[in-house]
Amino acid sequence: MDITDAQKAVIAGWVQENKSLAEIQNLLREEFDISMTYMDVRFLVDDLELVFEEPEPEAPDSAEEADSAEAGETSQASGDAAVEEPQVMGGVSVELDAIMRPGAMVSGQVTFSDGVTMGWQVSNQGLGLVPGDDPEYRPSPEDIQDFQNQLHDLLQKQGY
Repeated sequence: MDITDAQKAVIAGWVQENKSLAEIQNLLREEFDISMTYMDVRFLVDDLELVFEEPEPEAPDSAEEADSAEAGETSQASGDAAVEEPQVMGGVSVELDAIMRPGAMVSGQVTFSDGVTMGWQVSNQGLGLVPGDDPEYRPSPEDIQDFQNQLHDLLQKQGY
C-alpha cells in the first residue's frame, strides 16, 4: 500500500492535533478509503517519524497544592520498581509493583502509619497481605480501612 506525500502531510496534521491512533485509523478509512489495523497505523506513524505531544498538565487548585504539600511531607521515597507514586492518606501509602508477583493479578507494597511495610497481592483467591519482617504484625483497623480505600482508588486509576 502506497501513501502519497499529500496523505502523509494530512496524517502528520492529525498527529499534531493529538488525534489518537484509533481516530487516525478511522480517518484513514473515511477520508482515504484505506483500511489498516490499529498496529499498522501505529507502525505508519512510527515510520513517518511522527511524535504525539504530551498534553500539558492542568494547574492544580490551591486546595490541591496544600494537600500535595502535606502528602509530600509524610510520604516515603518510593522504590524504582513502583509504577505509581505512593498514595498517601492518613499515614498509609500504597504502591503498585511494576512486575507482578507470581500467581498475582496485581501486587505491590503498603506502608502503614506506624512505618511497617508489607507486600500485598490480589489473586484468584482475593486480596492478601504478604508478611514482612514481623510475621505477628497486625495493622490497626483504621490503617486497613485506609489501605483498602487507597488500593481501590489506585487500581481504578490503573484500569483494573
